[in-house]
Amino acid sequence: MTEPLAAAPPPPVPDEILAYYARGQEDARLRTGAGRLEFWRTQDVLRRLLPPAPARVLDVGGGSGVHAAWLAEDGYRVELLDPVPLHVAQAAELPGVTARHGDARSLPAADGSADAVLLLGPLYHLTERADRVAALAEAARVVRPGGLVVAATINRWAGLHDLLNQGRYFTPGTAARVHSTLGDGRTRPSGPDALFTTAYFHRPDEVTAEFAEAGLVPGGQYGVEGAAWLMGDVVEWLDDPARRAVALDAVRRTESEPSLLGVSGHLLTAATAPSRP
Repeated sequence: MTEPLAAAPPPPVPDEILAYYARGQEDARLRTGAGRLEFWRTQDVLRRLLPPAPARVLDVGGGSGVHAAWLAEDGYRVELLDPVPLHVAQAAELPGVTARHGDARSLPAADGSADAVLLLGPLYHLTERADRVAALAEAARVVRPGGLVVAATINRWAGLHDLLNQGRYFTPGTAARVHSTLGDGRTRPSGPDALFTTAYFHRPDEVTAEFAEAGLVPGGQYGVEGAAWLMGDVVEWLDDPARRAVALDAVRRTESEPSLLGVSGHLLTAATAPSRP
């Protein structure tokens, strides 16, 4: 296996994105309240897609290690890369997880060195298509031929649905910002009431096109939360183990229905790396 050729480093991650995640709130978001739906559904889909342990998994942009932790517990050999120093420090404390600084657009890994590559966050914050394709091409490079690449994206309509659900869509000025994102996919946070940082929200068909442009062979797409995240009782369902099982099963039954992919807040897209000459 060969290390990647030296190349110009990618542009730095924008300061506002680093500052947003340096607040340290992402770890708790997926462990409490309605965020558990995203966590459990992502776990459910990945456990069905990943090769058997002890495969080597590269968790690119893996944050504090929320998913790396259970992957290591399942017996996978996990290396996490993230551009946020706080995340790297948090993930480095996890048993069985190797964590270091890294950028999805220029991975410090050898060709074909991973059995699976996960990008469960980097594509959110690469607002230029060329950068997103570069990140996917890097995943294609470092995964073995026939290996799995799975990326998470935020759906184009997630902000509109979420703000309607919260009642904040009716706040003066909010609807205009949402409409701007619906037009070009870009979020432009402004002011102290901003819910998120600089990001790009995909249409489902855009994701498969970007995968293909990066040299990957697109496979399935999986709506993570389905329509359940927009229902007022979702936290109560998740608190009750019996109801939670029923709700998760219901979402799984609709996860790949093309007409419903955009209803989810998040989408997982899977692909394989082609054989190399």
